[in-house]
Amino acid sequence: MSWPERVIERIDVRPVTIELTEPFAISGGAPAEARNVFVRVTLRDGSAGYGEAAPFEAVTGETQAGTLAALQAVRAAVTGRDAAAWRSLAGDLRRLIPEAPAARCAVEQAVIDALARHTGLPLIQFFGGCSHELTTDITIPAGDIEHSASSARRAVQDGFRTVKVKVGAGDWELDVARLAAISQAAPGLSVVVDANEGYSYAHARQFLGHVRSAGVTLALMEQPVVADDVASLAALEEEFGVPVCADESARSPADAIRVARAGRIGVINIKLMKCGVADALDMISVARSAGMSCMLGAMIQTAVSMTFSAALAMANYPLFAFTDLDTPLFMRNSAIVGGMSYQGPVIRLPAGAAGTGIDASGYFA
Repeated sequence: MSWPERVIERIDVRPVTIELTEPFAISGGAPAEARNVFVRVTLRDGSAGYGEAAPFEAVTGETQAGTLAALQAVRAAVTGRDAAAWRSLAGDLRRLIPEAPAARCAVEQAVIDALARHTGLPLIQFFGGCSHELTTDITIPAGDIEHSASSARRAVQDGFRTVKVKVGAGDWELDVARLAAISQAAPGLSVVVDANEGYSYAHARQFLGHVRSAGVTLALMEQPVVADDVASLAALEEEFGVPVCADESARSPADAIRVARAGRIGVINIKLMKCGVADALDMISVARSAGMSCMLGAMIQTAVSMTFSAALAMANYPLFAFTDLDTPLFMRNSAIVGGMSYQGPVIRLPAGAAGTGIDASGYFA
């Protein structure tokens, strides 16, 4: 196959709004719908790949409108490029729209998906893996005690073994009571908590101390304090012996190096929406070299980008000790065809399908 067949012929962009089954409440807000952007890249030979931008204003400050503007600004920089040089393109996008990581991510995903389809490779093989199965947690959004307990019972009924509980949206004492209720309602569940920067260091210490006193065992605590306070992440893990995960503190390869150098932080959350695909791969390399584990996380994403993330996690097994790829389960009325499928917590990718196997053409009609 000659390189002219790999030239990016066109890029199409569509805003999408998908209602959620319940508000996805975290410490910074509670969106009731996903306001994302789909991207389709078509190569000269007709191979088409899909990507998704999932801006989450409460986490990154990005919006759907801002993402659309960023994508419009880089159209000329994308078309006419050789899709095989996607890492070089990623570097140009980083320079052109540095404050729009979700937009960059969508373009990188779509270009790589198109290239994988062009070569006939499933995406997991494109990234050097072969497994076709992954197990995810299920999120319990911030809320009251009864909602938390009933969500835990439902998670068990649906076959989930791990829940990720959003905390830090209100009083830490309420969060402790929620965890105690979850432990009582579903004692066999593994519990991860995620504060999304919602606690001060003092409140995080109080929270962890009282959780321990309540007899609740945590598998992981994600980003309890503000992003810049990496030292406190390390101090909390050292004091309480609970693995701590850097999420908002690790938005780039440079951040990952800073977290690794801090020491005593066991896990980094790799989210493609924080940095794009190329930078995520570099962050994975930093974590692996530093002897750290990873979580594969996400914003409020559909199967378009979640399938991409699942393939990346499978290709890097067993580095990803934690998988948080559940938000498609919170969505109503998706018109996406193909890609990942769920059987309870088990994620499977379509065997033999080139690229992601996603067909989102209905959104571009």
